[in-house]
Amino acid sequence: MSAGSLIRAARESVEGLPRAFWWLWASTLVNRLGAFVATFMALYLTLERGYSASFAGLVAALHGLGGVVSSLAAGVMTDRLGRRPTMLAANLATAGSVALLGFMEHPAAIAAVAMLVGMASNASRPAVAAMLADIVPPEDRVRAFALNYWAINLGFAVSAVAAGFVAEYSYLAGFLGEAALTLVCAVLVYVKLPESRPAAEAGAGDGAAGAEAAGPGVSLGTVLRDGRFMGVVGLSFLVSMVFMQGSVGLPVAMGAAGFTPGEYGLVISVNGLMIVLLQIPVTRFIEHRDPRRLLVLSALLAGWGFALTAFAGPLWAYAMTVAVWTLAEIVNSPTQMELVVRLSPVQGRGRYQGMYTMSWSVAALVAPLMAGYVVDGFGAAWLWGSAGALGTLAAGGYWLLMRRLPARGTAAAESAAVPVKAAPVQAAAAAADA
Repeated sequence: MSAGSLIRAARESVEGLPRAFWWLWASTLVNRLGAFVATFMALYLTLERGYSASFAGLVAALHGLGGVVSSLAAGVMTDRLGRRPTMLAANLATAGSVALLGFMEHPAAIAAVAMLVGMASNASRPAVAAMLADIVPPEDRVRAFALNYWAINLGFAVSAVAAGFVAEYSYLAGFLGEAALTLVCAVLVYVKLPESRPAAEAGAGDGAAGAEAAGPGVSLGTVLRDGRFMGVVGLSFLVSMVFMQGSVGLPVAMGAAGFTPGEYGLVISVNGLMIVLLQIPVTRFIEHRDPRRLLVLSALLAGWGFALTAFAGPLWAYAMTVAVWTLAEIVNSPTQMELVVRLSPVQGRGRYQGMYTMSWSVAALVAPLMAGYVVDGFGAAWLWGSAGALGTLAAGGYWLLMRRLPARGTAAAESAAVPVKAAPVQAAAAAADA
C-alpha cells in the first residue's frame, strides 16, 4: 500500500465525526495518560511500602469493588443530572482521591482511599459512553467507540512507560502527576463539552429494547427487566473474565514457569502495540458487518487464545497467544459497545451504560480470585482450559441471544435511532462545524 493510500485510509477513519466527539476523545486520552495508580499500585505497596502480596491483592480487590459500587450510581447520575456534570464530578473526585492516596501511610487508610479511587475513577465511564452515543450518528458509532478505545490504549501505553521512570524517582510524584492530568481532563470537560442529554420529549430508542422501555420513566428496574440486555451484560461478564486473565492469570502462570517480570512485560506489550496499530484498520473492516458473527467470533478467539497458553513453552509462543486474544479484544470492544447503545432507550442510556460497566467491574473483582484459586488448587492448565470454556459459552450465548436482532444498518435497527428532539449538544456541534 502506497503512502498516499495510507494517508487516505487514515483520513477516512477520522473524518465526518462531530467536533464535540474529538473533545471527548481528547479528554479520554488525557485521562489515560495519567493512569499511574492502576498500573503501579501493587509495586508501590510491596516494594515502596513493604506490604505483603496478600495486602496488595486486598487493596486491588477493594479498588475493583469501588468500581462496582459506583457504576450503577454514576449511570443514574448520568441520566438525572446529565453527562457533563457526572464526568466533571468524577474527574474532580478522582484527582482529589488519587492525590490523597499518595500521602496515606496506615494500611486501613490506604485500603479505604483505594476504594474511593476505584469509585471515582469508574464513575465517568457511563457518562462518556452515553455522551458518545448522543453526539455521534448511529452509522458512525462503531468507528467512534473504536477511536475512543484506541485513545484509552494509546494513553495507557505512553503512561506505563513514563510512569515507570517517574516511579524510580518518586511514587508520590506519580500520584500527584495522575491527579494533575485528571484535573486537566476536568477542565476540558468543563470548557469544551456542552451537555448532550436528550430532551425529555425524546422517547425513541435505538432498538427493540429502546422501543419498549423509552421515555422519562426509565429506572434501574427497567434495565433489570430488559431480558435481552441483561443477557448481554451476563455475556459481557463472561468475556471480561477471560480478558482479565491477561493481567491476573498470565503473569502468575509465567512467573511459575520461570519467566521474569521483564519477560512478562515484553509479552503483554504485544497487546498494547497491536491495539494501537490495528484498532483503526480492523474497525474499518468490521464496521458494517453483522455484529452477531463478530461477537461470536471474538468470544471464541478470546477463549481459545487464552486456552492456547497451556501449550506455550518459549517466550515467542506466549507472545503468539497474546496476539490471538488481542485480535478478539480489538473486534469485541467497539462491537459490544455499539450493541449496548442499540439496546438502550435514549432516556436511559446512563443507567444502561452503568449496568454494562458494572459487568466489567465485577469481573475485575472476581477474576483475580478465580485465577489464584484455580492456579493454586489445580494448576495453570486448568485456568486456560476454563478460559476456553468461558469463551465458548459466551459465543453460544451471543448466537442464541441475537438471532432476532436486525443486522446493523437495516431499517428495522435504525428506524428509532434518532431522538424526536435533537439533544442540545448536537445542535451546538452542528453550529460549530458549520
